[in-house]
Amino acid sequence: MTKGPRDKTMTIDEVVASLEDGITLGIGGWGPRRKPMALVRAILRSDLKDLTLVSWGGADVGLLVRAGKVRKLVYAFVSLDSVPLEPNFQKARQEGTIPEVVELDEGMFQTGLRAAAQRLPFLPMRAGLGSDVLVHNPWIKTVTSPYADGQELVAVPALELDVALVHLNRADRHGNATYLGPDPYFDDLFCMAAERAYVSCEQIIDTAGLTVDTPVQRLLVSRMMVDGVVETPNGAHFTTCTPDYERDERFQRAYAAAAGGTDEEWAAFEERFLRGDEAAYQAAVRTFAEEQQ
Repeated sequence: MTKGPRDKTMTIDEVVASLEDGITLGIGGWGPRRKPMALVRAILRSDLKDLTLVSWGGADVGLLVRAGKVRKLVYAFVSLDSVPLEPNFQKARQEGTIPEVVELDEGMFQTGLRAAAQRLPFLPMRAGLGSDVLVHNPWIKTVTSPYADGQELVAVPALELDVALVHLNRADRHGNATYLGPDPYFDDLFCMAAERAYVSCEQIIDTAGLTVDTPVQRLLVSRMMVDGVVETPNGAHFTTCTPDYERDERFQRAYAAAAGGTDEEWAAFEERFLRGDEAAYQAAVRTFAEEQQ
């Protein structure tokens, strides 16, 4: 008897329970765009610690840094777009509370993921030459081309991940997933660079439905890359998940004000939105939206 593809559906709590202290965790998305925030919030509630976090960062970085769960941060930027510097991250950088920081050029960050995805120790590129990236990260080496040109190039080290977390619009129960918005945000690279990858999505649908209303080229993530799938409606909130919803700017402003305010203001935000489970968070968000009308 021939078996079909494995059912990889999981709950948010099952995903977080599979993670360990000290892992290198890659979080997909881009700043305040299509971040797997439901999974991030669950990590926030957990006892996980000493994480090495790899991210084109937004509130995912801000929340986990503020909670003291990050031992090492590898990033190209940390922004909320309409709020140029993520306030919790800004506070941590200014106060020096992140034990180890690696700031990379965006091209170097992408190339590091590509190297890990291809199981290579590094890939060469020009980005970073003549910059302070190499001054502040002297462990990043250069190489000389073995060909007649003899060019000096940066040997960008692989960003090898233990686990990747990404959020897409639709997925099937086997791990195939598609994005419906304007940009893939390199989520496939995060999955391929990791030993284990978990996809959260707005909706789990039948495999055939993944390409009914969208081109097959948007089938970004293959089940071969994925270890678990979680259905998390509104799970990227308060980041974008176009076309399902856009960024919740009102909520983001409230988040930024609390993060950049006093410890008491942040504690009140945490108490209202971050102490309960995901259902409690979504209920609190609905109440907040009603109050703004």
